[in-house]
Amino acid sequence: MIPERIEPSRDEVIMGFVANCIQWAADEAHTDYLKMFQRMDKVGLIENYLMACYDTLHCESRQNITRDVMETLELWEKNETR
Repeated sequence: MIPERIEPSRDEVIMGFVANCIQWAADEAHTDYLKMFQRMDKVGLIENYLMACYDTLHCESRQNITRDVMETLELWEKNETR
């Protein structure tokens, strides 16, 4: 008997995407996941960029997403210090 397929909810899919983005950015910055999460959380990037722009972002390649996330993070961090 084949087990019934379980479909993740939209929120679960988005959270999986966000987790991947954090890990890809951490790898790019040569830091650990928790430090990258804290940087992103501090400037609101997780909710206001990764989650809010999921429909657009998830269609891009991993490399493009990582580049965009890192550029956005650096810009938001710079603007926060002003």
